[in-house]
Amino acid sequence: MLSRVADSVFWMSAYVERAENVARYIDVNYNLTLGYDESLSEQWSPLIFTTGDHELFNKHYPEPSRANVLRFLAFDKENPNSILNCVASARENARTIREIISSVMWEEINKLYFMVKSAAQLPSGIEQPYEFCNRVKLASHLIEGATFSTMSHGEAWNFAHMGRLLERADKTSRIVDVQYYILLPEKHDVGSTLDIVRWSALLKSASALEMYRRVQGTITPAKVADFLILDRYFPRSVRFCLIHVQDSMRAITGSPPGAFCNRAEQRMGRLRSEFDYTSAKDIIDRGLHEFIDDFQLQLNRVGSAIQEDFFTSPTLTTPPPASQWQTQKSQFQSQR
Repeated sequence: MLSRVADSVFWMSAYVERAENVARYIDVNYNLTLGYDESLSEQWSPLIFTTGDHELFNKHYPEPSRANVLRFLAFDKENPNSILNCVASARENARTIREIISSVMWEEINKLYFMVKSAAQLPSGIEQPYEFCNRVKLASHLIEGATFSTMSHGEAWNFAHMGRLLERADKTSRIVDVQYYILLPEKHDVGSTLDIVRWSALLKSASALEMYRRVQGTITPAKVADFLILDRYFPRSVRFCLIHVQDSMRAITGSPPGAFCNRAEQRMGRLRSEFDYTSAKDIIDRGLHEFIDDFQLQLNRVGSAIQEDFFTSPTLTTPPPASQWQTQKSQFQSQR
């Protein structure tokens, strides 16, 4: 497979997942502030920090009001991570690999693009974001299902799988981090009814409430963090994503378990092992925010290595020698 094709498949999938996750951010925050007036604007600014776009936001908007944040995250053409731009980028990547993906995938990505483009022209997308966010999430699920059901599970599929799951791992960790350190009320509110409502909303944002109750039962912040970070069977948990990213990477390179043939596999293996042998108590003792900060740093390193090992090499079967890895400039972080 050509590096260009692998790169496009990877990012097509990652951009669709990113659009879905931004819709999830908006959805959960909208539900948390439902019934409050615009005076609760401080509840919307964490979303900008979650996506890491606060500097860009401050350049274009005077304050983080609900309308401004929604417009910035959903439809702003100046924001590369807005839903509109993510979907447009996914469609552009899909267009360049029409011969690789199935017609069903292309049709669903096209439908999502035109739906978001139309919604950007209507005030309802800002005033009543629930319906819009729900349509984005459902469309993403359709595309994921079409990818799984209509595309051969070879190299291209594994690159698509990696792109989606790496993006999901990053965003799930950010959601947990924001809830713990920005949205969480004062210490004396922890465990209160308000707190439980917020954690329930967080679980709903990851479509995790029912599975969480089945596995963990009562809602507590520590158990929620444990479920969304360390559960190995829930598809939106960070650990689940890492397990399956490593599986796809091995399927591409042919490396046996416990071995690696490039830097991406090496970094991924280390990160996966850390999660395999970490408990919720370890995370709490270390500090959840510090743990997630370190995880995101390591995830960026994995992403940089994937870029260098797979997307800048002439072919997937001939990765560059180690000496070249150190001189090649990573594009992963700039794209992210």
